[in-house]
Amino acid sequence: MKRVLKRVLWLLVLLVLLAAVGGALFVNLAPQFGESPRGPYLERVQASPHYADGQFVNLVETRMDLGFRGGLESLWEFFTAQHTVPEVPLPVRPGLAGTHEAVPTAPLYLTWFGHSAILLELEGKRLLLDPMLGPAASPVSFSVQRFPYERALMLDSLAPVDAIFFSHDHYDHLDYPSVMALKEKTGHFFVPMGVGSHLRRWGIPDEKITELDWWESRAYAGLQVTLTPARHFSGRGLTDRNKTLWGSWAIRGQRTNVYFSGDSGYGDHFREIGERLGPFDLAMMECGQYNEKWKAIHMMPEQTLQAGLDVGGKRLMPIHWGAFALAVHPWTDPVERLTAAARERGFTELMTPVIGQRLTLEEPTSPWWEPLRAAEREE
Repeated sequence: MKRVLKRVLWLLVLLVLLAAVGGALFVNLAPQFGESPRGPYLERVQASPHYADGQFVNLVETRMDLGFRGGLESLWEFFTAQHTVPEVPLPVRPGLAGTHEAVPTAPLYLTWFGHSAILLELEGKRLLLDPMLGPAASPVSFSVQRFPYERALMLDSLAPVDAIFFSHDHYDHLDYPSVMALKEKTGHFFVPMGVGSHLRRWGIPDEKITELDWWESRAYAGLQVTLTPARHFSGRGLTDRNKTLWGSWAIRGQRTNVYFSGDSGYGDHFREIGERLGPFDLAMMECGQYNEKWKAIHMMPEQTLQAGLDVGGKRLMPIHWGAFALAVHPWTDPVERLTAAARERGFTELMTPVIGQRLTLEEPTSPWWEPLRAAEREE
């Protein structure tokens, strides 16, 4: 009997070792994990005033450790949450604006692809923001899958773009399959410091990548591009937490000024951004995948409204919702709470386009999600 138990124990140890080795090989060899900065790229990262003790840090203390009890509570919430994913496919406007090649003469057209993925046609330039257009916000295809859509987002049909902007390297923003599909039809890539190492690993030449620190600006094709602060974190693997920077983007043209928040907890940086670079004709603000336990890194909807007002957004558009269930709230909770907060504050300039809808800032939008959510509540 002891001999059998010994064999079983050794077999379990062997299986654990094989799993550990297999996992390590997967993380280190699979291209979707990207690569941390090395050599001269690491030296530039280390010279940043926002880098200390081997990692980037937020402007204010930001703790993300939930502790043992908080971790268990969060796990239970994920198992018991309801209506985090829509029960029917979400509407998608036919044609998907990204498929046409003609650049409009209007100051701005925008197209939302769900979550934080947006196409801006800004004064003759086609810009993609956090184009996570793949089926799963994860290094593996079976995890964190996109909500059901009436029509798939066809990457191959997108027309060439002048530039892509990434806010940070999390999987729901920097998507390996999307980058691989877009890299040959993209003129340039703008990223926070360190994120360029992922792109270089994926075959994008260094001359097509501009890495910026907070408050650094570059002139690009008649536009002024500035990486602005955010309160968040980064990492794609087990050992690269905060090895690359995160941020938001301010993009100013001759006639139009826009702001893209990326992911961020609420903080004074929004007010400073507004004072230094605002006001903005459009502020695209994170609103979704939040929890009171981690509101230091993801705003609650009421904070989203305040942050949009802080930066001086004349019009606000909620992003970071409508694609993935990364938190336990119902899938429409972000836009419903934001709408209620705006109504209470008397703010009427919310933009809530349908996925795939191409529109100008002057075109009205409607609460397209309401009949879907109403049907779910009746069941």
